[in-house]
Amino acid sequence: MSFELQRARREDSASPAAILFFWDYDTQWGADRSRSLGGPKSWGRLEFENSERLLDLHAKYEIAACFAVVGAAALPGERPYHDPAQIRRIHSAGHEIGSHAFQHEWLPGLNRWALLESLRRSKDALEQCVGAPVISFVPPYNQPYDYMKRGSFSLSERRECGRERTDLSSLCDALAETGYQFCRVSYRPLSQRLAERLVGRRLDRPARREKIADITCVRLNTPGGFNAPAMEMLNRCADRGGLVVVYGHPHSLLSGGIQDETHLVPFLERVNQLRKEGRLEVRLPADIVPNGN
Repeated sequence: MSFELQRARREDSASPAAILFFWDYDTQWGADRSRSLGGPKSWGRLEFENSERLLDLHAKYEIAACFAVVGAAALPGERPYHDPAQIRRIHSAGHEIGSHAFQHEWLPGLNRWALLESLRRSKDALEQCVGAPVISFVPPYNQPYDYMKRGSFSLSERRECGRERTDLSSLCDALAETGYQFCRVSYRPLSQRLAERLVGRRLDRPARREKIADITCVRLNTPGGFNAPAMEMLNRCADRGGLVVVYGHPHSLLSGGIQDETHLVPFLERVNQLRKEGRLEVRLPADIVPNGN
């Protein structure tokens, strides 16, 4: 079901609070490359099955999202690796299609050539699939974290990847070279991490746009999922302004965890309520880049 999304072009400081809603659409490419305990997983088929339910829920509440799709999933083939027809349905329903790399690669471990190859192949496959420009990027695993300019250092990325690693600055430079305009980022400055260790909780704030190597970036300010921390940030932004940035994975929709439908539905209801009250706007990444449509 299609729906209309009113898109605002005003500067953040003059706008109501806004939400950027992401679904990281990994498919079996992501399951095969799982870095969690136990190695490769088998949940790839759930990405497709649960995305059908997500389309119904987002249509019911008229809330658009950015589906960050592994580019290889847009190529011809069968589930659990491919379903270009579903990706076209997602796009036709009014959602933005972003890139999630080509085969859900761990970007810190890529050299410059391999990074550019993944970015180009993913962008091309997705654009050929949906027949529209793909300008937004979401890094798999939310990495790299290493961003020296803002005091964010990842010892594990440096240790595992050496000198040819991809840090956040080099990622954004490569994104600009390959025609992207937006990136969701998740670096956490050392000062913030130390303060969080002292108080025993995350110290997130309403997000703002920032530029890294000519790419418009927005930093995650929720831990993933739709439970209390995400709801608290949503209400905080509605009260004070700024962006709330949330994400989940379709394969986790019925997992019983913080990305479960039992948390998602009340979250969508609250977003809808705040929007009706004029306290929140729903935006897509394409809305907040310069010259966004």
